[in-house]
Amino acid sequence: MKELVIIGGGGFAKEIVWLARDCGRVIKGVLDDNLDIQGSLIAGVPIIGVVDDWHNFSACEFVIAIGSPRTRRSVVNKMKLKGTPTFTKLIHPSVRMSEYVDIGEGAMICAGSILTVDISIGKHCILNLNVTVGHECCFDDFVTVAPMAAVSGNVRLHNCVEIGTGAVLRQGLTLEQGSMLGMGAVLTKNIAENYIFAGNPARKLKELPGV
Repeated sequence: MKELVIIGGGGFAKEIVWLARDCGRVIKGVLDDNLDIQGSLIAGVPIIGVVDDWHNFSACEFVIAIGSPRTRRSVVNKMKLKGTPTFTKLIHPSVRMSEYVDIGEGAMICAGSILTVDISIGKHCILNLNVTVGHECCFDDFVTVAPMAAVSGNVRLHNCVEIGTGAVLRQGLTLEQGSMLGMGAVLTKNIAENYIFAGNPARKLKELPGV
């Protein structure tokens, strides 16, 4: 198994170090563009350069430990300007899922999550701690689902959707590209592209810039 390089040196990267170790991975180091933290340690792992240095570690595999979907996508696109990095997926051993779940490259699924049947998880998605995903859900690329969110069956999350901690989504909903659902929200209707919804029941708060 190849060594792993983690992109991003913030708080979420510390959790991904833990996830990677629980998955039995050997971590080469962390890359981050913050020059003030170069040479320091993230959860015991050294920061070994900036993101553009990834090609110096092209024999390794990569994950993007950045919670923001839009930033994560930007970093992947930036890396691809210099070549073809190999992204891997990390799935915690405690995750429960059926054989009928498809997970894309770069995705990370954290401890305690449950995915049932006929589910598609796209590239570079993050399902944080104790997320539940029901039957026939489809998540496109760069989706972030925060801890303890509950996604009912037949939900479609388009690219760069973000779901807050503890949010609950009714069955059969669609969240369009770039939309966001706030923490603790209870969503009972679809969300249009680039809008934030929050509350119980969730209501529109404001419009976001286009993805």
